[in-house]
Formats: sequence, structure tokens, C-alpha cells
Amino acid sequence: MVITEPSLSVGPTEPVPNAVKLALLGMFDGTHIGRSFARGAANLGIKSILFDAEQAAAGPRLLRSLSWHLGDRRPLHLDRFSNQLIETCARAKPDILIATGMAPLTESALRRLRQLGIVSMNYSTDDPWNPAMRSNWYLRALPFYDFVFSPRRSNLDDFRRLGCAEVHYLPFGYDESLFASATYSDLSQAHDVLFVGGADHDRVTFMTEFMRNGPPVALVGGYWERCPAFRAQALGIKPPEIIRALTASAKVNLCLVRRANRDGHVMRSFEIAATGGCMVAEDTVEHREIFGPEGEATVYFRNAKEASECTRALLCSSAERRRLAAGLHRRIVGGAHTYAHRLGTMLEIASCR
Repeated sequence: MVITEPSLSVGPTEPVPNAVKLALLGMFDGTHIGRSFARGAANLGIKSILFDAEQAAAGPRLLRSLSWHLGDRRPLHLDRFSNQLIETCARAKPDILIATGMAPLTESALRRLRQLGIVSMNYSTDDPWNPAMRSNWYLRALPFYDFVFSPRRSNLDDFRRLGCAEVHYLPFGYDESLFASATYSDLSQAHDVLFVGGADHDRVTFMTEFMRNGPPVALVGGYWERCPAFRAQALGIKPPEIIRALTASAKVNLCLVRRANRDGHVMRSFEIAATGGCMVAEDTVEHREIFGPEGEATVYFRNAKEASECTRALLCSSAERRRLAAGLHRRIVGGAHTYAHRLGTMLEIASCR
């Protein structure tokens, strides 16, 4: 098991008094939140060790596929990985372990963490009851975390009914090393309208209706190229620095939640804002809580027809786009919305237990 000690710095942040020693379990490439928490910990002066969740699923592609589709989405080496993590934690003695998403930790491993005096937390980045993600082994493990944090209010009661004792709403945030205000790069083309996210069924339906009434949308993310109607707009999966540049240069950024995930907001909700993009956002309670009333920092839509109408209007007014983008950026960057802030909130809640 590869374990690293991050020595990361993304700018001065006030240190946490009596900084804890932290273990982080998750994925650490690209825009995964595990790496953002690692950077946030370093910013807060907290020493941390990392456990790469991808190692639990490593193996031949066919076996991984069979385990996912026929084996309850169970990682190939779940038990071995969990045991190795426990052995390492017994030696390293972190105070807190934070696992992100469907972390490869068994119920028995979580029991052993508790016996070692290590507080365990799960930041449930995807809805565990999403049919595309649901795993019985993971649902059985969740009640054995000391704390569960969810970036969606829609499933808080589901966690409690499952038996999770400490459940808290914690919104997504942004990683300032990835999505701080972009310096405009030498992109060959700035798109009128941009959407970043995978081609979920409901999103395909939305984009079909949107482009029937509105302008074409440049689509960044997986599987759009599989839809003949969108191949001309599909840009594929892009690294964070390209996404940041595309977001800043687009005239309008569409922000959609994921229906299957029961989202009220998404990671892009904060990333667009932090990058300085102009946003048209799906109308949800959480979005209005985060961005404020209509027209202050963003424009809301309830369906594809409304989205196309307000997008067309914004494309005709560069001054209004600049006003909204500035208000959105000021609201999010001026607030406590980085992943260092989110990590600080988690640790403060744990300290009050």
C-alpha cells in the first residue's frame, strides 16, 4: 500500500490550533476531493497520510468489471486493503481518518479503527442510494463511521434511518489551486455556452431540449461522443487546467445537478464561481442558499426551455454577464468555501463530540 506524506502549499491560511494528525482515504488524481482535502490539510498545518482507494480495485480489467457488475460493486481487494490500512494506522496513530465517497473500508475495519481510538468520518460525495452506485457492503459499513457528512440534504434522513449516529450536511467547495480565477490561456476558441459533466440520461434529455430552442453547448465530460446528436459538441474529458480556462472564457456556463444523485448542487456550482465564470444555474433550494436571490449572482432555470431563454438573453449582453460573474465570484471566493474550510468544519464538529 502506497502511503505518502503531502508537503503541499497553496497559500497562507490560518493554522488550526492543536493540529490533528490526519489520515485521508480516497482518490487523489485530477479533481478528486481526496487530493483537495490533502492540500487543505497542508494549508491548515495538519500532517496527513494518504491511502489511495484505487489500490483496492487494482487488477485485470475483466475481473474489475465482473466484480463491479456482478459482485455488488465490491473492490477486488477490499478485505486485504482494509486490513493493510488498519495495520498502518495502528503504527502511524492518526487521530482522525476521513474517507471520501464509496471508500474501500469494511464494517470490521471501522470497528477496529474505533478500538484504536481513531475517529472515522465519511464524506459521501455520491448518493449511496443512487442505483448506479448502490452497494450493500458499503451501506452495511456506513453506520460504523463516527461521522457521516453529505453534500446533499435530500438523503440526510436516509443515513439516519440506516443507523448513522452523527449525520451532517456539508456542501461541496472548491480547490483554489485548481479553480482560482483563471488567467486566460491561448485557447483557440472561446465557447458561447459550456457544460462540464458526464452524459447522464437526464442530462442528455435536457441538452436535446436545450439545443432545440437555444444555442449549441460545448460538452466536456465522459460519454457525450456516444450520442450522435452531440458528437460535434463533445470535447471529451479534460484536465483541470483546461476546464478552468474553458470555464473562464465561456460566455455562459450551465450548471445542472444530477437527478440520480438527488443533488441540490454539484462541485461545478463552486468551481464555476471560483473561476470567475458567468453561470446559469438549475433552480434548487441549495443553489438559492449558496448564490442568493435571482439576478444577484446568477440566473436560475427550472427546465431546458427556461435555460435556453435566459442563456440567449445573456449572450446578447456582455455587461450583464460581467456583472453576474463578478457578483458570483465575490460571493463564493469572499466566503468560506474552499476545501480547507470544509475540512476545518469537519474537525471542529469532531472536537465538539
